[in-house]
Amino acid sequence: MTYSALEVARYIIHHEAQQGRTVSNLRLQKLLYFVQAKFVVDGHDASPCFYEKMEAWGFGPVVREVYYEYRYYGGAMIPPDRNFSTSITPQDQSMIDEMLDGCAQFSTSALVDITHSQTPWQEARRNPYNKEITLNSVYHYFRGTRNGES
Repeated sequence: MTYSALEVARYIIHHEAQQGRTVSNLRLQKLLYFVQAKFVVDGHDASPCFYEKMEAWGFGPVVREVYYEYRYYGGAMIPPDRNFSTSITPQDQSMIDEMLDGCAQFSTSALVDITHSQTPWQEARRNPYNKEITLNSVYHYFRGTRNGES
């Protein structure tokens, strides 16, 4: 099932708060990127987690709609919704949680550095007309790194 990026973002913020972890807009953007990568590579029928495009901005991948929703918070922590509910299935929540828990060991600046070292962001940044990080580039990059390529 594919969700809106805002719904996935709200879920991420909620999950991270439940784990005692905070999320800024910058961190949220990197987490969305890695969640999307997990779904594209490991998900059922390789469908994306969310349908909005990711773009290669200066500090890494960004989903524009989510950025503008939370830009008010700047670099501060985004508080979870008090009346949180989600339509994300338990199976998809489990996949998201697995990626979030894996990313928890990295600081936000480390996540930025990791995305900057990866081909999908690098290639999108080089395109002067379209900074989209395509699902195809994400799929091929993460498939290749899993098989020992880079």
